[in-house]
Amino acid sequence: MRALLQLNERLSRALFLSSFSSITSSSCSRTFTTLTLSSPECHGTAITTNGNVFSRPWFAIQHRGAKVTAIHLKPGNVIEKSGRIFEVVDAEHKQRGRGGAIMTLELRDVDSGNKQTLRFGTEEAVERVFVEERSFTCLYTERESVYLIDLEKFEQLEVPLSLFGKAAAYLKEEMKVKLQLFDGRPLSGSVPKQVTCTIKETQDHAATPRK
Repeated sequence: MRALLQLNERLSRALFLSSFSSITSSSCSRTFTTLTLSSPECHGTAITTNGNVFSRPWFAIQHRGAKVTAIHLKPGNVIEKSGRIFEVVDAEHKQRGRGGAIMTLELRDVDSGNKQTLRFGTEEAVERVFVEERSFTCLYTERESVYLIDLEKFEQLEVPLSLFGKAAAYLKEEMKVKLQLFDGRPLSGSVPKQVTCTIKETQDHAATPRK
């Protein structure tokens, strides 16, 4: 008798799960069939096919970044202005008396490398672009270039020393560094906050003449 009750319970549970699965599958099928590329409901949705993600409006926003006020910008940030991408080289806050405060930004065009200075109101909205940061190991420096390698992907990269600014003087073999990239293009580099340096030579001080 107990065996019959257990069998009946299992059959009831199986029928319930089968019915629920059928309803869920049907609902999901109807939901996904409406998400076509031509459908107006598709806007703001990521469509995946064979693991590839089609670019949708929300994806472009994630890639570009978000609106920020000019006063929050600092060197190293990347912004979009008039359809072009700029890296903030220097940011200076200035007070103009009754005219209000402004932000003077020195910008470098990522594509051309040209620099220009623009002024923004401190509360003026600016389109900030978020960049990718990756870790590399320094192999060696040669002339105006530094050769790096990503030990995880075994990807070797040559970038200008100028990307590291004054910190380029501290680059040495096997040092862990970071690169900021946008669309795969290196924008700037940084070295660890603490480095070990060796004093190679010192200049002798002239002997103080005795009186």
